[in-house]
This record gives sequence, structure tokens and C-alpha cells, in this order.
Amino acid sequence: MTESQLVSHYALWALVVGLSVVVLVLTRQVGILHERIAPAGALALSSGPVVGEPAPQVDAHALDGTRVRFGPEAERLTSQLLFFVSPRCTVCRELQPVVRSIATRNHVRLTFASDGDELDHDSFIASHQIDRGDYVVSEELGTQFGIAKLPYAVLIDEHGIVRAQGLVNTREHVESLFEAQELGVGSVQDYLQGKDQRSDSKEVHAHGLA
Repeated sequence: MTESQLVSHYALWALVVGLSVVVLVLTRQVGILHERIAPAGALALSSGPVVGEPAPQVDAHALDGTRVRFGPEAERLTSQLLFFVSPRCTVCRELQPVVRSIATRNHVRLTFASDGDELDHDSFIASHQIDRGDYVVSEELGTQFGIAKLPYAVLIDEHGIVRAQGLVNTREHVESLFEAQELGVGSVQDYLQGKDQRSDSKEVHAHGLA
């Protein structure tokens, strides 16, 4: 092997070693970045019902006249996803088909909730083909659940217990409600921060059957 070939050989090995070091450094940085931008779930507001406790007891009516009850005394066979919206909310309009799809996939009943004049909701319902029996207009409902920003969603189990809630601006936010319920925590943020907010199942069932 000539001297020039030896130089090329060592130069090639030096390049390979250098690239390996760069790859290792980049891999480490990607791991650090992933930790910093861990998936964010729906952000729960400070007001309103507490996760793990009974939902507020509210009697309301859907736009088709059907009586709808919320809380532990309500008769239900499945869990319920309460989706607070406004016809003037752009994100609400864009997100509603996603919410409907997720609710169907998770076998929960989806109820849209809002307030104001019922006539203001007609075009919203018609354009999105929402069943009037699944749409409740009630100022009391928003007040009892402490709704201050939209769109907001509350996941209630079959016993009337709040399992997860928060502002939902994306598909990931909506799905995080079901993830939080599965993990037994108040929110995905709590889980990522290592907080154990699991409620005693016996106590929860006692509330739900009261």
C-alpha cells in the first residue's frame, strides 16, 4: 500500500469515526428535545368540578325537547362526553367531526352544550348534521361546569363521575381525556409530572350510586 493510499485509508476511518460521534450527539439531543416537548393533554381550568368527583347535578333540555340530566342521579348506561361549543367558535366548528369520531370509537355518548338564543344554533346544527337531541342550550350547564373558554370537553363515566376535562383545540387534546381516564389520573400533564391523583374506586362508586 502506497503512502497516499495509507493517508486516504486513515482519512476515511477518521471521517467514519467523526460521523459516528455526530450521530450519537444528535441522538442524545433528539431524546432531550422529546422530553421537553412531551405530548400535552387537554388543559383543565381551575374552576368547575374536580376530576374524580360527581358531575354537577343539572336538568336541561335538548333542542328536540328531550329532557337531559347531568350528574350522579342521571340515568345512563354509558359514559358521556360533554362538548361545550359556540356557533361563532372557529375551532369548535373544525373540531366537531373529530370529537364525534373519537366519541363513537370510544363508545361514549356525545352531547353538545352551549348557551344563548336557540335560533343562533340552528345553522350550526344544520351545517354539521348534528342531531337536535344531542344538542343542549343551557346557561346553567356552562356555569355549573365552570366553563370560561371554548372549546371545552368533560368526560363523565356511567356513574356520573367526572373522569377528565379540559380545553380541547386538537385531536390530541380530545384523545388525552380518554388516556387520562385509562391511566387513572386527572390529566396527561399530571401523569407526565409523576403525580398520582388516582381516586379510590370504592369511594367513587359510592358517590355514583348514591
